[in-house]
Amino acid sequence: MIDFFNTLLYPIKLGEAWVMYGWHWFFDKIGLNGDLAGWAWALSIVGLTVVVRILLIPLFVRQIHSSRRMQLIQPEMQKIQKKYKGKRDPESQKAQQAEIMDLYRRTGTNPFSSCLPILIQSPFFFALFQLLNNLKAQAEGVQGYDAIGPITQEVAAQIESSTIFGAKLSDAFLTSDDISVKILTAVLIVLMSATTFVTQYQLMRKNMPQAALDNPFAKQQKVLLYLMPIFFAISGINFPIGVLIYWLTTNLWTMGQQFYVIRNMPAPGSEAEERRRKRLERKGKKMEELVVPGLETDGDTVPDDAPKTGQRQQPKGKKRAKTSTPKSRR
Repeated sequence: MIDFFNTLLYPIKLGEAWVMYGWHWFFDKIGLNGDLAGWAWALSIVGLTVVVRILLIPLFVRQIHSSRRMQLIQPEMQKIQKKYKGKRDPESQKAQQAEIMDLYRRTGTNPFSSCLPILIQSPFFFALFQLLNNLKAQAEGVQGYDAIGPITQEVAAQIESSTIFGAKLSDAFLTSDDISVKILTAVLIVLMSATTFVTQYQLMRKNMPQAALDNPFAKQQKVLLYLMPIFFAISGINFPIGVLIYWLTTNLWTMGQQFYVIRNMPAPGSEAEERRRKRLERKGKKMEELVVPGLETDGDTVPDDAPKTGQRQQPKGKKRAKTSTPKSRR
């Protein structure tokens, strides 16, 4: 199973190896060589991470739109749940499921569509992690760790022996007694945990509706908000410095990307949306309200993610039957 998984990841690892090697060539040409060779490889890891995240931007945008559509249909979803609350008989459960599926069909939403981009992103991150984490075994010529494109055994040895602040990129907190390694890995782990916390905190406190913060799922998320940094801190002591650099870079990218989205594309009903509304009002602009097709009770059809402009068009009433005029008396 593991071999099959590695076979699927190999094309991605091959592409990432070439990107990393290309970045190193660039940094070498601008003078990061000799004693600065370690910085060239460290920055190559940063450059590789940035390239991967740029390629995944379309998936991230799709995920944002899917999440916003799901948030917009929550009031209708809650109405359906309230309608069938306490009804456990098979007929009621079947009817509830049918209404939920009809809501998804009418609005063009899918509860799994926001998760799909994350699943698609996963192979890129697993491949990148393997590429960096296996450098030491590849450099030592361990069987099964063959060359990956330009990353031959010689190049892998050069990467893993490169140093920044006196620490090799292949060193980890638990595998080295060097004080410089302990300090550098500790700083990277703290920064990695802090960026994870900030990212999740701004998502929960600024970009979630108040109603969503009161449900049991949100309370579980709040617990994870404090547990995840601890988990990364504990597991980080096993990661090589090269992997910690990758993880910190992707956390910084995620934090900045999320800050932009929360500011410019806030979730409906969230604190961030209210702040954006006030900023636009101070500039004399009107905030564009997003709607989902199928939620309009008057039968109007609106393109997906299209803004409402101007006043809402009133529904046209049905034509009433013409009443016969009374006949004149003779």
